Amino acid sequence: MSSPAWQPDCGDGNYRNPILHADYSDPDAVRVGDDFYLVSSSFNSAPALPVLHSRDLVNWRIINHALPRLVPADHFSVPRHGQGVWAPSIRHHAGKFWIYYPDPDFGIYVITAEDPAGRWSDPVLVKGGKGLIDPCPLWDEDGRVWLVHAWARSRAGIKNRITLLRLSADGLGVAEDLGVIIDGAKVPVPGFDTLEGPKLYKRNGWYYVFGPAGGVATGWQSVFRARDIRGPYEHRIVLAQGKTAINGPHQGALVDTPAGESWFLHFQDLKAYGRIVHLQPVVWRDDWPVMGNDEDGDGTGDPVLVHPKPRVPAAPLAVPASGDEFDSPSLGRQWQWQANPGENWHSLSARPGWLRLAAQPEPQPGNLYQSPALLLQKFPALSFRVTARVEFAPQTVGESTGLIVFGYAYSWIGLRARDNGLALVWATRPEAAKGAPQEEHLLIERLQSPVWLSVLVHPGARCQFAFSTDGTTFTDTGREFTATEGHWVGAKIGLFAAAPAAAAATGHADFDWFRVQPLQA
Repeated sequence: MSSPAWQPDCGDGNYRNPILHADYSDPDAVRVGDDFYLVSSSFNSAPALPVLHSRDLVNWRIINHALPRLVPADHFSVPRHGQGVWAPSIRHHAGKFWIYYPDPDFGIYVITAEDPAGRWSDPVLVKGGKGLIDPCPLWDEDGRVWLVHAWARSRAGIKNRITLLRLSADGLGVAEDLGVIIDGAKVPVPGFDTLEGPKLYKRNGWYYVFGPAGGVATGWQSVFRARDIRGPYEHRIVLAQGKTAINGPHQGALVDTPAGESWFLHFQDLKAYGRIVHLQPVVWRDDWPVMGNDEDGDGTGDPVLVHPKPRVPAAPLAVPASGDEFDSPSLGRQWQWQANPGENWHSLSARPGWLRLAAQPEPQPGNLYQSPALLLQKFPALSFRVTARVEFAPQTVGESTGLIVFGYAYSWIGLRARDNGLALVWATRPEAAKGAPQEEHLLIERLQSPVWLSVLVHPGARCQFAFSTDGTTFTDTGREFTATEGHWVGAKIGLFAAAPAAAAATGHADFDWFRVQPLQA
């Protein structure tokens, strides 16, 4: 059985960062009553827009994906690496949850739900256009609905600016475009660039725009405030790396607890491990937020690694799901495809207690980078072990199945159908995103399934593949692969079944389980 590879709850009243050691990038969160809900970017993966729930801001579980399929559906029938759902925001208003999310190629969308774990509405395009990103709404006391957003230079030709819109009363359209209210180029801070990810709040008569700047891996958290939402805005840097190892601490969510505490959720970019999520305490001084540990009292805090938990009722230990025994009628919520999935890609009923993957044609021979039919999940910790048991029934020579680590480069261990039967192979594609050829190494020339497949991920994302023919004794391949990030995402791990593009008939692979465990020293 699987067991958590990372546990942020120390069990003694403290927590340790990161609270989510997985790629939940660009997090936003909201509290409703005693419950906290978090959403994050999901880019080209489907289902999209993961929704997580917590009662204490430390112990989280996945409860839904708010967007079952990416839209436009046809556009996302193939992998669109780096496209899709960018930084969303989640709010609660008038008895409904609202998620505003951007697609940098199409515009800003909104979806709503009364129950965040239930069905969300179909997306409504609030404002179309290229390069509109990172939207966040605010329902003001006078009934007006505001929304701020940033810009992606790759699509719009501009960046480092925050624009303000007044929305229609129903929140579904734009009533007025008030233009740029914050221009990062005019902020008197050396190197102030890439202002994005704005979050809009109102507190004690002040309008606040929280926004990261300085770059994904190297930046800091800025806060702007004004008495008028149109500005002019004062500025302060409230969280930075300082003397810590937590690079680029920024872009996230300000939340409060029922007891009145303030907390900030943000990410840290760890390359192959993705943008992992940290939790920082927040205090207010002269109506400015100070995050983390501000030893010198200058208003700019450093990230904390261990800290007392929020003062809320004790919550049971929880982490986002990772392993899957395939005993349920649906896949675990941690799984995502590389594009909108086909109806017949998988089955959990063809062989109860097993996951059946139907072998899908490779878009390009020997290249899985552009395959939409990869079933993947996020790295769950700095180090961990994954094992899977597979039985393979191919119909065509050249079909393959296995356990894959995927990013700009990928590597997998598994079975290949050859003229004389099944072979066990280890394959790698060092520069998959650039079209480099796949290298394939024969491990066993002929064998029968089942086969047990394993990968050990060590600190530094060093991956060590192994296999077993009896489920007890594993043989190392003797080769190491270093996982890489993907397009705006961390590396992923998962399963696949593939076939040559011209195959007249294709077989299937059955997986008994997919288990994730801590990697023992």
